[in-house]
Amino acid sequence: ADRVPRKLARELAEQADVVVTMGCGDECPYIPGKRYVDWELDDPSGRPPEEVRRIRDEIARRVDALVAEL
Repeated sequence: ADRVPRKLARELAEQADVVVTMGCGDECPYIPGKRYVDWELDDPSGRPPEEVRRIRDEIARRVDALVAEL
């Protein structure tokens, strides 16, 4: 309940080895040499709790898979 998405700042992207975006498109900073992965996910805003949980669980699954890959 206390988690809030935040905009990806260039400073954060510069520190990362892999930048995972979730539909920000051209608004996300691009840093040459970084690996970018875009996860197309439904926007949870305004959705019922069961749909938000499904989206949350999908993000967790993708994070686990990415960590295992790295």
